[in-house]
Amino acid sequence: MEDIKKRIGQNLAILRKRKKYTQADLAEILKYSDKSISKWEKGESLPGIDVLYNLCNLYGVTLDYLTHEGTYEEKKAFIKKDKTLLNKIIIVLLSISLIWFLIIIAYVYPYVMNKVNLWILFIWGFPVSFLLSLIFNSVWGKKKYKYCLLSFFMWSLITAIFLLLIYLNQSYQVWAIFLLGVPAQIAIILWSQLKKS
Repeated sequence: MEDIKKRIGQNLAILRKRKKYTQADLAEILKYSDKSISKWEKGESLPGIDVLYNLCNLYGVTLDYLTHEGTYEEKKAFIKKDKTLLNKIIIVLLSISLIWFLIIIAYVYPYVMNKVNLWILFIWGFPVSFLLSLIFNSVWGKKKYKYCLLSFFMWSLITAIFLLLIYLNQSYQVWAIFLLGVPAQIAIILWSQLKKS
């Protein structure tokens, strides 16, 4: 029994590190103390079957993976295929393609009917796409991507406003609008560096 505890503990530690979780991160996800996580990984105790089930789902492996020796690559047969990730990516891409489809309709109709060239609509597709990606990322994604998407959204929005002002023939110094992005970008960078207590 001690061997199986140690083997499961070693595998749990390897999987946690592979996911780049700290013991505190995992404890927060599972609603356990980091001391419990430490005991499991040292093989001093075993989590309950419900926790093992949750850990297997979290790491995308089967229970057999936890109980067998070998490297991650040697135990590929025990790794679950993550179809949900692919489905989430497809849903995000379909949503973004719907936005671009609507933009094309909004561009083509006035152009065909009245020869009005609303090219500015394509520019606005970028901040809307980044905003949608940001929303989906807050639901399904990883926090590390949030700040990057937020930066892309902000700069594409500023660029879209800049080009809209040019499109509307505003002749004053519209380039200064990009100065708004500098403190906002600094705030995003600082926000991304905040650590949980």
